Amino acid sequence: MMLMRTDPFRDFDRLAQQVLGTAARPAVMPMDAWREGDQFIVEFDLPGVDEDSLDLDVERNVLTVRAKRPELDADREMVSAERPRGVFSRQLFLGETLDADRIQASYSGGVLRLTIPVAEEAKPRRIQITTTDEKTAINA
Repeated sequence: MMLMRTDPFRDFDRLAQQVLGTAARPAVMPMDAWREGDQFIVEFDLPGVDEDSLDLDVERNVLTVRAKRPELDADREMVSAERPRGVFSRQLFLGETLDADRIQASYSGGVLRLTIPVAEEAKPRRIQITTTDEKTAINA
């Protein structure tokens, strides 16, 4: 005899995971980000997205990435369709220490790569220490 547990929310959970993604498999636009010296590198996986459909803009230190993956051919009988279609976007909130005016972007092999430099005024700098001769300071 086999005991099967029924869960009326199982299908709902499965649908939510497909639409919203999970920690193991994020939906739509997975991203990696890291720091290399005086710049941050951000890479988005966008396979199947035409470069002409990509749109980047920065407004008040919010970087918005938009992309469009074409809809499926209606004549196809799909066996599996797991990749999101249509227009999707993601926003990154840039800190005040980043130079949003000098962001560079490249797209190759389905990966959008952004290089975001650290602002000059936020970079570590050495402060010169001066010494004064105590005798000169007292006699003055």
